[in-house]
Amino acid sequence: MPFRCFILSARANYRVNSLSSQPTALTTRSSGQVFIQEGFRWDDQRAYLFDIDGTLLRSRDRVHVDSFFSSVRTVMGHELVLDGVVLSGNTDPGILRDAFRLAQLDDELWQPHLKNVLETMRRDVLARRAEMRLVKMPGVDEMLEHLQGKGAALGVATGNLESIGWLKIEVLGLRHWFSFGGFSDSYDVRSEMIAHAMQQALRHAGPEATVCVVGDTPADITAAQANGLPCIAVATGNFSFDQLMEHEPEVCATSLEALLQTVESRNIA
Repeated sequence: MPFRCFILSARANYRVNSLSSQPTALTTRSSGQVFIQEGFRWDDQRAYLFDIDGTLLRSRDRVHVDSFFSSVRTVMGHELVLDGVVLSGNTDPGILRDAFRLAQLDDELWQPHLKNVLETMRRDVLARRAEMRLVKMPGVDEMLEHLQGKGAALGVATGNLESIGWLKIEVLGLRHWFSFGGFSDSYDVRSEMIAHAMQQALRHAGPEATVCVVGDTPADITAAQANGLPCIAVATGNFSFDQLMEHEPEVCATSLEALLQTVESRNIA
């Protein structure tokens, strides 16, 4: 598959690797690395679905994580164990499902309680809003402004429950950018959540609109692929540039900021 690979400095200078070469590792905080599949105009899509955690922001608190434990304790009277459960790229209901199954708890013993557990999670997170410590990822506002300026419809597509996802977006001051969203309240499988979010995007951008997923995990890439959608992967979460590249996204960048620098370089060229 032909590709372009950019090594970006803080001044937005770049070089293009030969088509036969492989992307090299990021070595400094002041530089960025970007892969763009040949012919894919990443900023010309009509709608974008942004993941939240690891893509738009990072949480420096335990408010959301603690809600898994507190809700199960309140509703079921049990202590939840998340050891061995994959959190990154999962959905809130999926995390609970995986935890219960790893504990070898039969589905009929926990599924009847799931609705109340999720509702308790929502309440517990809202009650601790003042404790949230959220950090915006580099280049987020600039990227959203750029895409919105090109007429794109912007939405979120996240494994968070809806009230929790919007709360994070509001606390960080990003709510005004987004007109719709896909959430995990009714979906424990990420690809199904993306399918729902895609329908939301088509309602906002038109039935023939091109829709692109933006995320930070292999699960974002595979969920996009399962729905026939392109994906912009950013290594601002728990997965490196090289780890994300193994899943063949249309675009991969060390950050949204680094990806946006290619626009400046493209304009100069």
